[in-house]
Amino acid sequence: MTVKRHWRAIVLASLVAGNGLIWLLAWQLARPQPLVLAFLDVGQGDAIYIEAPNGNQLLIDAGEGKQILPALAGVMPFYDRSLDVVLATHPDADHIGGLASVLESYEVVGIMDTGLSSDTATYRAFLEAVEEEIKDSKNNSQNLVARAGARINLGNNVYLDILWPRQVFANQEANGASVVARLVYGETSALLTGDAPVAVERALISTYPDLRSDILKVGHHGSKTSSDPAFLKAAAAQYAIISVGARNRYGHPTQLVLDRLATAGAQVLRTDTAGTVICQSNGLNFVCE
Repeated sequence: MTVKRHWRAIVLASLVAGNGLIWLLAWQLARPQPLVLAFLDVGQGDAIYIEAPNGNQLLIDAGEGKQILPALAGVMPFYDRSLDVVLATHPDADHIGGLASVLESYEVVGIMDTGLSSDTATYRAFLEAVEEEIKDSKNNSQNLVARAGARINLGNNVYLDILWPRQVFANQEANGASVVARLVYGETSALLTGDAPVAVERALISTYPDLRSDILKVGHHGSKTSSDPAFLKAAAAQYAIISVGARNRYGHPTQLVLDRLATAGAQVLRTDTAGTVICQSNGLNFVCE
């Protein structure tokens, strides 16, 4: 084979390979995309990443430190530096501590919290980061208030309904005002409870006639202050996800809660043993691993 023919063969092979790559990419884009619900491993804290089939993204909480950044990098493309909505459930450090880093690293369109304040350096850092994001944003970022009845519409039949709190009082105990939300996609749903205590769980049962969900984010990292048996029965979840740090000093999750979850028939997945737990829904059922 002459040198010229050799190069022609190489060019032809490259074109064929490139054409195949284009068709593969087009096929991937044409495939129906699932809803992704990822419970991120950020140690002893909560961080939940949601991506709708159309690509819209929502982050609920961010753990305490900067572990949120590598955790997000594990579920988002490296080139994606934006989030549509960030939701802070309540001002405890193990939920909002990492949000300042998120707001510094990503363009965020909507920032939602309950408005409940806290006299801590962590909360002040969060407020300063929110102010900077709104001031410097190219996307006209907005600070929104989370109240029962609000809905975040992510498109493609995906939405997040805020179930709690109904109202917030000054100096209210933070966990009692923790956001509880229900994510819905088609016939599937996930109940995300923050650190809501038993009193809130019982209020939810009396307020909402149907709390059944495929997934339950177990309240307060598996503390005995949450996961009332009646609430677990009402949720009737197939999967129970516990966001918790390995060998944490609180003893979470408690054996009492693990026993209650076993009685309720839920499959328990924990971030301290499994790392980030990723659930996907096609609108008909969820699969978690």
